[in-house]
Formats: sequence, structure tokens, C-alpha cells
Amino acid sequence: MDTSQYLSMFLEESKDNLQTLNEALLQLEQEPDNVDKLNEIFRVAHTIKGMAATMGYNTMAALTHKMEDVLSEFRDGQLKVTQQVVTVLFKCLDTLEQMVDNIENGEEQEVPVDDIITKLESISEKGAAGSNEKTDEAKKVEPSEQQADNTSPKISLNEYDANVIRQAIEKGYNAFSIDINLSKSTLLKSARAFLIFKNLEEWGEITKSIPSTEDLEAENFEFEINLVYLTHKNENEVKEILQDISEIDSIDIKQLTLEDIKANYAEEGSKQEVKEKKQEKKVAPKKKEEKAKKNKPAEAPHKKMHQSVRVDLERLDKFLNMVSELVINRTRLEQISQNYKLAELNETLEQVARTTNDLQDLVMKIRMLPLDTVFNRFPRLVRDLSVELNKEMELIIEGQDTELDRTVIDEIGEPLIHLIRNSADHGIEDSKEDRIARGKDPVGKIKLIAYQEGTKAVIKVQDDGNGIDVEKVREKAEERGINTENMSENEIVNLIFDQGFSTNDKVTDISGRGVGMDVVKTKISALGGTVDMSTQQGKGTTFTIKLPLTLQIITALLVKVGSENLAISLNAIDSVIDYDESQIKKTNNKEVIIYRGNVLPIIRVNEKLNLPKSDSKKVYIVIVKVGEKMAGLLVDSLMGQQDIVIKPLGKTLKMLKEYIGATILGDGLVTLILDVAALV
Repeated sequence: MDTSQYLSMFLEESKDNLQTLNEALLQLEQEPDNVDKLNEIFRVAHTIKGMAATMGYNTMAALTHKMEDVLSEFRDGQLKVTQQVVTVLFKCLDTLEQMVDNIENGEEQEVPVDDIITKLESISEKGAAGSNEKTDEAKKVEPSEQQADNTSPKISLNEYDANVIRQAIEKGYNAFSIDINLSKSTLLKSARAFLIFKNLEEWGEITKSIPSTEDLEAENFEFEINLVYLTHKNENEVKEILQDISEIDSIDIKQLTLEDIKANYAEEGSKQEVKEKKQEKKVAPKKKEEKAKKNKPAEAPHKKMHQSVRVDLERLDKFLNMVSELVINRTRLEQISQNYKLAELNETLEQVARTTNDLQDLVMKIRMLPLDTVFNRFPRLVRDLSVELNKEMELIIEGQDTELDRTVIDEIGEPLIHLIRNSADHGIEDSKEDRIARGKDPVGKIKLIAYQEGTKAVIKVQDDGNGIDVEKVREKAEERGINTENMSENEIVNLIFDQGFSTNDKVTDISGRGVGMDVVKTKISALGGTVDMSTQQGKGTTFTIKLPLTLQIITALLVKVGSENLAISLNAIDSVIDYDESQIKKTNNKEVIIYRGNVLPIIRVNEKLNLPKSDSKKVYIVIVKVGEKMAGLLVDSLMGQQDIVIKPLGKTLKMLKEYIGATILGDGLVTLILDVAALV
């Protein structure tokens, strides 16, 4: 069978399933008795194994099978959920992820699995040994209970079931408890279960089944099916109905009497009461939710499922490029219309402008992805750091539904990893005692917060740890030859973003080399965003990242500097004021202006970019804001605002840090877009 056509589907679904496993294992570690979560993990692992085997990735299937053995022992109560066992399962997950990545990249190199398989087998053997001891004890202590189990029906009845069966027997029906064992080689268990139900329901009614019909349809069961069946047929006739179905190993039919039902219901009822009391706290919220659902008024019919489609990212990028070209051509037509003063063309262009704006908004929304696609990997990261550093800490995530352009989403993961690792290593105190002495919760808190602010997305990484010692940063800066004499505390603290700067005295696997914060700033700046930090010693540190929601089409202010046209993103502009020579002051040989009570540096753009000075008498100051920094850009004239498409500069001009890209204006000329963060 040619499986190459299914490769992309296999890769996507494997990644989704591995992420689900990751999250579920984290939750299981916190809630070892969560049976639903354990069943979910088992189902997902089984799915991965089946998909890998179908595609011919036998090593991957074998590794997942060993993982299933351990999960099976969790489920059977033979093995306890401990940090050590979960750590091995996480290593198994990491290995599977590496295998999927190798398949995606076309790498044929085998990922070594012998070590992890040995560890999984060792865990599995320990669980089996513990189970055998328990079984031997059970044989000695509870013989009467085991005997009772062999004679009574395997299926438990509630009050409703018992009443239905009792009434049926009184009306002349026969009631049977049927135990069916499917062959171990059965491939399509759900199809086999369907045939069993179909054949039986032609001659009677199935009132109870274990597993439930939902589990049978989803193949969420082993090979045994237990039923309670009401019919006018006798025992031999029921057996004949089932014997025609293939892939059934054994059928055990027992006719139920009123005495059986009474005894079974009384016994199961008492057991159920004890069980319900034990689980009352756990299931109460769920029951309330179900009750609330029942009491809700009738709602409109549900929408059909599968209302979304997978689209190749290259097609989406081409779609965006086409819309971008449409925006450029619209701008060109508007320019022609203004030059020739064509009223009829103006009316049509207004319609085209509305349509292209809607199309532009639509393609931007299609490209948007929730930050959850990045954030979902961080709980595991914090868990591993907690084990590695021997610090108790937890990650709190807020605003993961905030959406960003796919290009930004792809790039934001690495900076956030550096910031979270920094908070875990530098931020959170080394011991509980230190935290308690400071009046804090013994468990360190790292918060990852996201929200939308106008046309920008804000992401904050906060910790409630040590904070940063400003004096220590000042000392390190002085050692590196940086003059901090006229710097504010905030400016000094933000020096940690400089290349090679680190306050850690010793180098570890986690931090201390002075590259992490530099990577963060470089990456964020490349995305057209800013990163800033605030800290309080002894209370904690907050890193604030501000990013544009999209990187392709923006609204910009067009300005003239000398003979050149330049564009400045409106996101970075606070206001525009007239230039007045008398307002310009000098401090430390630098030009500044007093604006709303703040001292702002003045940047003469023509000098910064080595452009000739203009003879224009009317000059403007564009007040720009990047993070907490503000400055005034001196420009010669304003040409209005316009929607522009950002085009990359290409390899030749890649080193020009003052520009984020270029655009084509209505007159067909190429205009450079200023990188305000680089200028300020």
C-alpha cells in the first residue's frame, strides 16, 4: 500500500496527539486518581501506535506499545503514578517527537530507543510483580468474594435497570446476561460489536451494555462485551444468533431470574452507594453541569461537524501576496484618479476600496492563530525546570486565546522559552524557607499573560521571585566599560538585554552565558516589536513584549526627509507637532525637547541616515514611542497616511538595520519603511 499520500495527515495528527499526551500527562501527575484522564492518555497512545504501524514506522509503533504497557498498569492499579515514572514517559514522548520531526525533515537517521525501551520494560515488570503479590494475597484473604463474583452476573444493575428487567420477566420475556469475548486478532472491534447488537436487536432488546455504546463505537474497550438481553427466544436460540458472527472466541449466556436481579441489585446498590460517597466531591461539579444542561430550554439545532478545512500554508501565503498586490494596485489607481480628477473612477474606486479592505481583513483573520499553539508547550517546560532545579513552582497562563499573525507565532516561541527559563533560574528563590520568610507562597509563581492592546499584542512574563539587584547590574556594566552615571534605574536594569551581559556568576545548563536576553531582544526587534523589563527587588520581575498583530499590511504615515520619501508605522507614532527652534534644548551635547512634562531626545533623521538637508522652512517633529522609550523624529514634510504592504529588502540590503522593509506607493516608486526601534 502506498502511504506517501497520507504522510502530511500522519504528521499533523501525530503532532496534535503528542501535544494532547503532553498536556494529559502533566495533569495526571497532579491528579494521579483521575481515571478519565488516564483513559484519554491510553486512547491517544493507542491511536499513535496504530497510525505509526499503518505508515510502516515500526520503531515508533514498538516504542508506543511499550508506553502502552506502562499506561495499562496505571489503569489496572498495578502501578502508581509517580514523578519518576512520569519523567520516563515524558522522555518517551520527547523521543516520539524527535522521530516525527525526522520523518517530516526526510532524515533517515534512526533515533536510539533501546535505553528508553529498557526503562519502560523495567517499570512494567515492577508493576506486574506488585500486581502478582496483591493477587496472591487476594486469593488467601477473599476467597468467598471471588466465588461470589463467578456465580453472579458480571454486569451491575441500577434501580432503573432492575425494574425494567423485572417487568419484562413478569410479562413473559426471558432475561439473559451475555458475556462475549472477541478474538484477540480482531482488527475492527467496533464493526464486530455492531454486528452483535444488530443480530440480537432483531429478536429482542439490549437494556444494558458494558462497555457503553459510545465506547464500543470508539473502540475504547479490550475484547470483552457484557450485555443484558430481553427476548422471547430461549438460551440455545440466543446462542445460535451469535454463533453466526465470526471472530468471537467464547459466548457465556446465563438466564436471569427475579432472585438474581434482586440479589445483584441489592449487592451492587450497596457497593455503588459507598463508591458514590467516595467520589461525590470529584464528580459534583460535573453532575451540576449535566443538571444545568438538562434544565436549559431547547436550543437551535447544532451546526454540522467538520466545518473547517486544512489549508497548506504555502497557498495561504500566496493568497496574502495576491491581496497585497491588489492593495498596491488600488493605491496606484487612487493616485491616477486624483491626478486626472475622474469623478466616475472615484465612485468605482470607493467600492473597490471597501471590497479590498474587507478582503484584507479576511485574509489577516485567516492567518491569525491563538497564542495557545505556542503557550501549550510551556507547562511541560516549567515542570521539567522544577525537577531539574529542585524548586517548587507553577506556571499560570492567562489570555492564551489572544490571536497573532502566523509569522509572529512561528518566531515568538524561542524568546519566551528564554524568558521563562530566566524566571525559573534567576527569579524564583532557591528554597521554600526564603519565600516563607518574605511572606510568599512556598510554591513559586511564573505568570504568562497575553492580551490585545489596540493594534498590538502584549505578552508578559512575570515571576514573584527575587527581582533584579540594580547595583549588581551597575557593577557588571561598569566592568564591561559602560558608563551608567546618568542612567535611570530602569535603563540600568534593561542593560541585561545587551549582548553577552549576564548577572549570573556561574554558568549552568540553564543560564549564565549572557546569550539568552540578547536573543530575546534581537528576535522581538526583527518582528517589529519591543521588549522591556521592570523589577522590584525581593518582589519579582516582569518582562513586557509588544508585538504588531500582523507583519504584512500596515497603516503608515508617509514623510519626506531631504529628497527621500519614507514611511513610519502608525503603531509607533504618539503624535506630530510643529518644529520650533526655541523649544529645542541641549543637555550632554544632545538635543532634547520638553513634551508633556517629559524630556525627549530629538533625532534628526537626515543626519542619522546620511541624507542631504532640505531647504524646507516648515519642519515637523514626529513623536514616537517604543516600549517605555519616547523620542522626536525631525522630518521635513508630511505626505499623509496610507495602507502599505511591507516587502522584505532581500539579501543585498539585509544589513540595513534602520529599515524594516520597503513598499510600493501609488506613483509606482519604492519607499523604505523606517524601523523606529532601531532609531530610538
